[in-house]
Amino acid sequence: MQHNGAMGDGGAGSDGPAVRRLASRVVYENAWMTVREDEIQRLDGARGIYGVVDKPDFALVIPAADGGFHMVEEYRYPIGRRTWNFPQGSFPGDETGTPEELARRELAEETGFRAATLTPLGYLNASHGTSSQGFHVFLATGLEPGPHARETEEQDMRQRFVGRAEFERLVREGAVTDDSTVAAYTLLALHENA
Repeated sequence: MQHNGAMGDGGAGSDGPAVRRLASRVVYENAWMTVREDEIQRLDGARGIYGVVDKPDFALVIPAADGGFHMVEEYRYPIGRRTWNFPQGSFPGDETGTPEELARRELAEETGFRAATLTPLGYLNASHGTSSQGFHVFLATGLEPGPHARETEEQDMRQRFVGRAEFERLVREGAVTDDSTVAAYTLLALHENA
């Protein structure tokens, strides 16, 4: 699914892209991502390279109940610390499905909850300066508890309920550093104020 911004093409008066790919080569690949190096040309004709991380889109779920949220915490290897975030993830391997199916799966897998209602809040790019990956945000309500089924990579995951005021405090104090979680909270606030 392609998502286009509503603020113009940003192409300095051009109808085409501001950066054109001339050639591409994969420099690293594993089961979760591909890193490629593209030879590019800018509007003024200048050439260069651009490194891009290709990863599949993911779903992020805001499990809301009783004036707060059910959150998960785990050790994040790249930053060397534990942080809290909303449940999120992508389909493993070659599996595919709809964003809603993925959201339901991630919610149940990480928290054990099943949602009576999933409301789509929007789609965002995860790190548009370096990656093609984006994510679909859903609000989950009418939560019914059940057993979680965490993946091996999630074996240290913790879960707890946080009230809304505590969530905002955790963001301010740096206990929530996941940009996707903070961005999803913004979409929730916009949804609530619509």
